[in-house]
Amino acid sequence: MSKEDHHHNDATCKIDVQTLTQYRQQLPRIVDKIIDNCDEDTCYTHIDYEPIPSRASVIDIIKRLRGILFPGYFSSEKLDPINMGYTMGQAVSQIFDLLSEQICLSIRHDCFRYDHECTECTDQGHELALTFLESIPWLRQVLATDVTAAYQGDPAAKSHDEIIFSYPGIFALMVYRVAHKLHTLEVPLLPRIMTEYAHSITGIDIHPGATIGKGFVIDHGTGVVIGETTHIGDNVRIYQGVTLGALSLPRDAGERLRGTKRHPTIEDGVIIYSGATILGGDTVIGTHSIVGGNVWITSSVPANTKVIMNEPELKYMSSKPS
Repeated sequence: MSKEDHHHNDATCKIDVQTLTQYRQQLPRIVDKIIDNCDEDTCYTHIDYEPIPSRASVIDIIKRLRGILFPGYFSSEKLDPINMGYTMGQAVSQIFDLLSEQICLSIRHDCFRYDHECTECTDQGHELALTFLESIPWLRQVLATDVTAAYQGDPAAKSHDEIIFSYPGIFALMVYRVAHKLHTLEVPLLPRIMTEYAHSITGIDIHPGATIGKGFVIDHGTGVVIGETTHIGDNVRIYQGVTLGALSLPRDAGERLRGTKRHPTIEDGVIIYSGATILGGDTVIGTHSIVGGNVWITSSVPANTKVIMNEPELKYMSSKPS
């Protein structure tokens, strides 16, 4: 490189530094505008001395619970009868600390945001976490019926292990069943954070308020939507792209219809094939009925009924070049 080139590069670099400084000098002004904007009522912020629940911590709880609900499958270390007591004791203790803290924060958040009377959130966090942990044997038994049903109905499944390790429907159901238990305990925020996390991973959207019986199977699963007030009986199987939703809602539906039955009831033994849409709180799909693919239903179906679309008219045209 010649001396002239070297001097030219030095000059260019000095100009670049000066220009960057001019740009960066604009940042304090922009920061002030962003901070001022936080005070506007139209913006959603949480700037307070009280912390709010942590999504990262909730996801950590889900991952730890998975190891307890399916012992030995998702542990980083070997689990055997000798170390079972120590390993399980340590895992449960850690989940208790994490879960009780997040429950406390979620209750406290509601108290401050909605100006509730003090509800002794710290004690509530501990008590509700214990109550939840007491339900783990029951949760495990129900999940076992889901795994068994998935295996019995899927000839592509080579083992129960394959289903537990890899099926998105089982993961979504595990998260839903955990979240639903917390929902029934009236824990705010955390159940929805949990199910939306599963939604982001699997494409399966189950509201924690939905009621789902044992032996439930979501085959493939992508695009499944199950609304808040859906009631599903035992031994039901649904396929990808199924929507169990609400009818068209008015603009003020959030206030006017909150807490009402807006989603369908699916009775025991029903099979719903891919792409079916079933809407409405008064819609009941009767026991052991079969709903075919791409069907749109807004009224009840009697028990032992098959609902299918008329076979479409297909056209076969030559693809050979003329």
